[in-house]
Amino acid sequence: MNQLEPRFAEYIAGRLPPDPAHDLQHVRRVVENARRFAIAEGADLAVVIPAAWLHDCVSLPKNHPDRHLGSRLAADEACRFLRGIGYSEALLPAIGHAIEAHSFSAGIPARTLEAQVVQDADRIDGLGAIGVSRCLLVGCTLQRPLYSPDDPFCETREPDDQAFCVDHFFRKLFRVAQTLHTAGARAEAEQRVAFMRAYLAQLGRELA
Repeated sequence: MNQLEPRFAEYIAGRLPPDPAHDLQHVRRVVENARRFAIAEGADLAVVIPAAWLHDCVSLPKNHPDRHLGSRLAADEACRFLRGIGYSEALLPAIGHAIEAHSFSAGIPARTLEAQVVQDADRIDGLGAIGVSRCLLVGCTLQRPLYSPDDPFCETREPDDQAFCVDHFFRKLFRVAQTLHTAGARAEAEQRVAFMRAYLAQLGRELA
């Protein structure tokens, strides 16, 4: 496996979109979190590691109308690539499932431990200091204001993360923290969500 990871890294580096929130460093973080969770849970690294490296080999923009189909396209492309380098054919269905199930917008249940590990590893990267930073990077790229001037923290309205960056915390990120499967991811999420709530509290004090 170790000898193949540079090939995975080279391949994915050439396919990532010009999106600073989904760059090679995001992929590397997902891989390392997936490795950590997999070892703790006893998941098959031969499935988890390629799936983690390749999970964004097709990545549609956040505002793309077919965004929910991106992980299925990525699963197909990843399996094509792995088949081309002679990776075990028997592992491809499990790898493909782990990739297609990682996406929140796709809404595909993770049916295997390996898929749960990859899903957790990707979702944990949307939380904490990294998560706040990535949220703001996406908002900046899409030219969205930081917050609603009338109700910054969605106290009297439904969150609309198509309009405001901070709304994404309430629309998705805090919900994501409740979907995690592995003990390691859940423990990590608890700390990261606490940081995010502290960030919002400080933002509120500065806006008062």
